[in-house]
Amino acid sequence: MIHVWIANSLVVALAVGLHYEFLYQLTKSLPRLRIRHRFRIVVGVFAALIAHALEVWIFAVAYYAMHHSEAWGGLSGNFNGTLTDAAYFSFTTYTTLGFGDIEPTGHLRFLAGIESLTGLVLITWTASFLYLEMRKDWDTQ
Repeated sequence: MIHVWIANSLVVALAVGLHYEFLYQLTKSLPRLRIRHRFRIVVGVFAALIAHALEVWIFAVAYYAMHHSEAWGGLSGNFNGTLTDAAYFSFTTYTTLGFGDIEPTGHLRFLAGIESLTGLVLITWTASFLYLEMRKDWDTQ
């Protein structure tokens, strides 16, 4: 069971580290952009979407690799074993949408649970970041 905890922790650490780096680079680069502040926020939103998509793909690659390994369990239901199906499952899990047409079994259930929690935290972190960026120069009167 320790291998499950270690693998899941590494996947989460990679996603959180990537997200931190994206937000840090945005913090440094947004003020330097020579465009109106309102358009800087749009740049921030698109950068955040790219970061979230990359994080989803980190989890998708982990699902794909673990599904094709003997000791991790698998993904069942409307799943044909492709990386794109793993990415679809990851997107629905990360956003906590969870259609339920693909179901994790075995140890993959733990990764699905932690991905939901990670996605929730990272999405709210992004929302807080963008809110603070908007408050910097927007007229609040």
